Amino acid sequence: MERLVGRQRRHRRIRKRVTGFPQRPRLAVFRSHQHMVAQLISDVEGKTIMGCSTRAEAFRKATPKGGTVQAAQQLGTLMAAEALKRGVTRVVFDRGGYRYHGRVQAFAEAARKGGLEF
Repeated sequence: MERLVGRQRRHRRIRKRVTGFPQRPRLAVFRSHQHMVAQLISDVEGKTIMGCSTRAEAFRKATPKGGTVQAAQQLGTLMAAEALKRGVTRVVFDRGGYRYHGRVQAFAEAARKGGLEF
């Protein structure tokens, strides 16, 4: 329970400084034990522009396990491709209080390789 509270505290502290704009939305990441979710959010409008998840039907057919580093890499590549289709090239990365390590790092590096700039 202490780890969860610590992560939530870190996330609140980070969110004070990290905000997304329509021309540079916030790329927010959430990870559970079995899955990972990423969203592009415009904080000015208070709207989610788009989102991708390892729980999606198409994603689960390609990768049955969503809680792995490989799944995070594929999610990052998919997120970058979808964002580029919508005309988003620059984002602000919100790691959600998680350490930049493992799945979060794999997702971020794959999104960068896919063409997103952050």
